Amino acid sequence: MKHRIVFATGNAGKMKEIRLILGDLGCEVVSMKEAGANPEIVENGASFAENAEIKARAVWACTGDIVLADDSGLVVDYIGGEPGIYSARYMGEDTSYEIKNRNIIERLAGAKEQERAARFVCNIAAILPDGRVLHTQASMEGLIAQEPAGCGGFGYDPILYIPEFGKTSAELTIGQKNQISHRGKALEAMKAELKNVLEEES
Repeated sequence: MKHRIVFATGNAGKMKEIRLILGDLGCEVVSMKEAGANPEIVENGASFAENAEIKARAVWACTGDIVLADDSGLVVDYIGGEPGIYSARYMGEDTSYEIKNRNIIERLAGAKEQERAARFVCNIAAILPDGRVLHTQASMEGLIAQEPAGCGGFGYDPILYIPEFGKTSAELTIGQKNQISHRGKALEAMKAELKNVLEEES
């Protein structure tokens, strides 16, 4: 039986990355929009895992396919793990990332080296046609930069400095980023999980 994988996102850039990684599973990979699913999703979970599962479950209820969803954000130790699961809504959904990034840098004004530790975290939830749930989670470690730098990527990329490259996430090439990206690593781990599931069935 040939499965279809539906990813609960409308983000074209994200879908490109997902197709690249999951492409060799032998399943058609589509966005929820392409699958004709547009449920009302209320992300009211208390963790990245809960929010990812809420999104996946809402789309799964419409399609019954293998449904994947991710929830990710920036976790800054010095300010108690903020913005965390509120990364997209931090300081209000309509606030520009330029203002959000500036705010985080200002809040870390007195923080030295390791005190600036932060990471992007991504949790991916998969709901299988039989209702089973799988989760994978990965992170991309770094430090909050003194100043934003770079124009690649989006969101908080300009302020997460990656010591091993000596650059912020927004200054990395796509290739460099894919090697260490939180979403890339979580997707690779999920691909391994799904491979096992598909092999069990065949």
